[in-house]
This record gives sequence, C-alpha cells and structure tokens, in this order.
Amino acid sequence: MSLSASAENLSSDGQNGGGNDSNMCLELALEGERLCKAGDCKSGVAFFQAAIQAGTDDLRTLSAIYSQLGNAYFYLGDYVKAMNYHKLDLTLARSMGDKLGEAKSSGNLGNTLKVMGKFDEAMICCKRHLAISKEMGDKMSEGRALYNLGNVYHAKGKQGRIGYQNPGEFSEEVRQCLQQAVFYYEENLKLMREFCDSAAQGRACGNLGNTYYLLGDFQQAIFYHNERLKIAREFGDKAAERRANSNLGNCHIFLGEFEKAAQHYKRTLVLAKELGDRAVEAQACDSLGNTYTLLRDYPTAVEYHLRHLEIAQQLKDKVGEGRACWSLGNAYSAMGNHEKALHFANQHLNLSKELGDEMGQATAQMNVEDLQKILGIDKIIPKDEKCNKTQTIKAAVTNIAASSPGRYRLRRQSMDNLHLIKLTPEGKKREISECPPPARAGIAPQPSQEEDENNFFELLSRFQSGRMDDQRCALRTNTKPKIKVTANENKNDEDDLLELIAGMQSKRMDEQRVVLPFLPGLNANSANQSTMHSPQDTDDSFIEMLVRCQQGSRIDDQRSILPISSNLQDPEDVENQRTNENVQAGATVPEEDLFALIQRLQAGRMEDQRASGPGKT
Repeated sequence: MSLSASAENLSSDGQNGGGNDSNMCLELALEGERLCKAGDCKSGVAFFQAAIQAGTDDLRTLSAIYSQLGNAYFYLGDYVKAMNYHKLDLTLARSMGDKLGEAKSSGNLGNTLKVMGKFDEAMICCKRHLAISKEMGDKMSEGRALYNLGNVYHAKGKQGRIGYQNPGEFSEEVRQCLQQAVFYYEENLKLMREFCDSAAQGRACGNLGNTYYLLGDFQQAIFYHNERLKIAREFGDKAAERRANSNLGNCHIFLGEFEKAAQHYKRTLVLAKELGDRAVEAQACDSLGNTYTLLRDYPTAVEYHLRHLEIAQQLKDKVGEGRACWSLGNAYSAMGNHEKALHFANQHLNLSKELGDEMGQATAQMNVEDLQKILGIDKIIPKDEKCNKTQTIKAAVTNIAASSPGRYRLRRQSMDNLHLIKLTPEGKKREISECPPPARAGIAPQPSQEEDENNFFELLSRFQSGRMDDQRCALRTNTKPKIKVTANENKNDEDDLLELIAGMQSKRMDEQRVVLPFLPGLNANSANQSTMHSPQDTDDSFIEMLVRCQQGSRIDDQRSILPISSNLQDPEDVENQRTNENVQAGATVPEEDLFALIQRLQAGRMEDQRASGPGKT
C-alpha cells in the first residue's frame, strides 16, 4: 500500500518547526516507521500514537503519521481504525491543497473500504485517485489506481457470485462488475509493460486469469495464468508459481482436461512442500484425489485422500477431516469395498454431528443407510423416525437456508439435491438435450425482506413528514386601530428593520460556516492552521461518499464480523471468506468450485453400481 508521505523525508523540514514537542513527535514517528518496516506493526502503532500525543505544528509530518497509522492498522486487521486514520489523512491533504497526498490517501482509503465490503464507496475513492493521477500526469500513480479499481470490481463481482453453481453462471450485474475488473486490469497491464515492470505485470496477469475464470472463459484464463507462471519462474517466486499451477489445474478441470489438471496439481503439491505450507499441501492432495476420481483411477484417488486426512488430523482441521472421510467413503464405494466405505461414512457422520453441520449430517446419514442396505446390515429404526426421515432432512435444509439465505456454499448441499455433473463427452451431449423443469404456477409471489423494509421506511417517512406542520405556530392577526406615523418615525423603523435583518442574516452565515474536523496531534496554536483552506474544485460525489462513511447506518456496520488479515495480499492470494456461519471453515479444504463438481459427480455413483437380485423361479 502506498504511503502519502514518509516521515524520513520530513526530518529536515521538521527541524524548522521549532519546539521540543515537534522534535519529539518526529523522533517517535521515525521509530514507529522503522518498526513497521521491520514487520513489528504493533510496536510501531504504539510509537505513532505517542507521536500524536506529543503533537506537532507541521501538517506534513502529521499527514505522514496518519497515513502510516492507517497502513499499520490495515496490516493488523483493524480496518475500522485504518479507515479513520486514512480519512484524517485525506481531510488534511484536501485542506492543504496537496493533490499528490489526496490521490494517495484516496487510494489507501479505497483499499480499506474494499476489504470492509463497502465496494461502492471504495470505487469512488479509487476513481478519485485515478482522476488526480491523470490530471498530474503521474503514470505510476495512475497504474496503482487502475490496479486498485480492478481489485474493487473483482471483489464485488466475486462476492455477487455466492449462491451460483459454476463459473459463468451469475446475474448480469455480476458480469458487468467482472468485465469492469478485466478492463482496469488490462489498462494496468499496458502501463506496466511500458515501464517494463515484470513483477507488476505478473500480478495483473494473475488477476486477469482469475477474473476470466469467474466469467467462465477458461481459455483466456489459462493464457493469463501461463503468463503469470512464466514471470513467477523468472523471478523465482515459488509462492506465485504455486498459485498459478493451482489455478491452471482448476481451469483444465472445467475444460475436461483431467490429465493436464493432475500435472498442475502435482506441481502445486511439490511447491507446497518446498514452502512448508501444510494446509496448501493438504489442499493439493484433495484436488488430486478429486481429479483421479474423475479419471476413475480410484486407488490413486484413495492414496491422495488418505494423505489429506492425515494432514487434516495433524492440523486439527475437523472440516477438512470430514471432507476427506466423505471422499474416501465414495472412492471405496466405487471400488466395491463397502466395508471401508461404511467405516469412513460413519466417521463423516460423527464429525458432522460434532461440528453441528446439519446438511453434512443428513448427507452422511443417507450414505450410511445405503451402505448398510448393500452389506445386509439391519438397523432398527423407530416407526416415527422412519416416516419422518424425508421431513427431517428437508427441515435441516430449511433451517440452514433461513439462517444464511442465499449464501450457503455448494459443498454443503444434501445428496438428494445433487445430480451427475456432465463433465465427460457423452455426458455433455446429454446435458444439451436437457430442458429446465416448468415453473410452478398458482403461487402468489411473496414480498422480499427488502420490499418489507422499504414499505416500513415509506410509512415511517409519511408519519414523520407531518410533525413539522404540527409544530408550526400561527401568528395572531388581531387588527389594531391605525396610528398616524410621521416621516421621521417611519425612517427610524426602517433602520431598525434593516439592522434586524442584517443580524439575522449574519447569524445564518455563521451557522453555515464549515468547521475543520478535529485533527489529533495538531498543536492548537499552529501557525500552519492559517494555510488550511477548502478546495476550490470540490467533487460533490466524493464528499457524499465521505458523509456516508462518517454517518452511515450503524446497523449495517454491525451485521458482520470484519475479516482478520495479518498481512496485505493481492486478490490472487486471498481465499473466499466462508459464508456459512454454522460450520467452521476448513484450512485444508480448497475453496474452488472443483469440490462441487466432484460432489455432484459422486452423487449418482452408488445408484449406478447397485445390482438387482435374481428373480424368483
């Protein structure tokens, strides 16, 4: 993240500020900057806060402190404080007329708002950053603004895809967001090629590959991920190389090129071992197990799933452990080893109960019962439980959907709602001939929650609108006898009236004056206060955004827990935040849509392998 100013560059100017407090403030800020660069952001924040307590009369020093405090809090995952300090930095830059500082602080604020999920406000900040950079002819700053805008549109589009099945299946609004992300990433890539900045080109290519993947254009995604892979190898960046191989594997899966996918996943596994990342190593094993399941090489699939299970148990990842047990049960069932399949199905059932995963529990229960029937194991089921089995599973699905409407991940779908995915060539032919079922008629549309809220606020608005009229005072119009007024008296009355009007108008002007916000750390008797002024070319939409940030709905701010991140990552690094609040996220479970495909593929395997008994003679 860019800094609006560096305290190191202000050391010489700070000496001119005079006063021991200003010198102390600068020394504390320099130590805080040194600690943050060394990776100790927590201690750095303490020094920056001490610098603010010491105070300074140098606005540029104060701007640098605000900027770096915002960055430090961002790295520590405290995005609310990061946003507040970047807002102070932005206010100070606009007050000083510092265009470069305004551009950089706008970019920093936009990045923070993006992580907080406030995408519309983030877009306004990043577009302001882009506009100022173009106005000043700063190409490097323009490139950063383009990259940040691509990140915002990519994040908004990715969040909008939650609830859809496969890449390319989403609403038109989500598609437009992703296409805007492609546009800004491509513009950034052009500029980075002009500057011959290979590292920045690699980041842009990786993000373009991810965005085309979400759009369902897998050929373009493969092209850009291969470019990313070349640049990563050129720089010896094994982490980026590992991500590129994993992304290439996912793309080849959707194209039905399973052998190529397996090659990339194997390279991912090797790199994960070299990097010492056990969670990613387990994810690669899971992806390889699923890929060999698609290739119908079940013994190899079992081998990789067992490795996934072992690592998940070592990392105490219950979700990943349950996932591995589910996969092993299906693989052993496909091999005809129903005893082992039942063993892992029971483990999956127990883990689902332990995690409180109602959907996983219903799925595991169905698998256990089917395997028990195949093995001829009779299980005494109470009559009431037998009659209400279907209703119980449906109730579990309804409860989960109600607690997290429209956001439940595909991997938790129950098996009765799954169908065989058409990945093989003959399956794709059957998919073309399929038609969607006709819509059910005769059901009145139910108003959505959003419509109910709108109706409520409209009613409240109508109710409140009359309160001002109710509180108006009617002036008495009692007639009095006319009194003859001389010219001198009339002139005096006019003078008094003018004085009264002037007094009232001057009071109104005072009420409409803009008061500068409180700037912590700025000395009250600062001579530089006189240099602060309001910008002449105020951007109305930008000011509206700031008002929304400062006076936004508190209820909306309290709806969700902010993500915690210890360091700043590119979008290609960041995994999707798990939206299922009822089930703990698994560190060893890949986030990609490959699992949903495998789950739907395996759903019909058990039925396909049933053998009908001989007929009675």
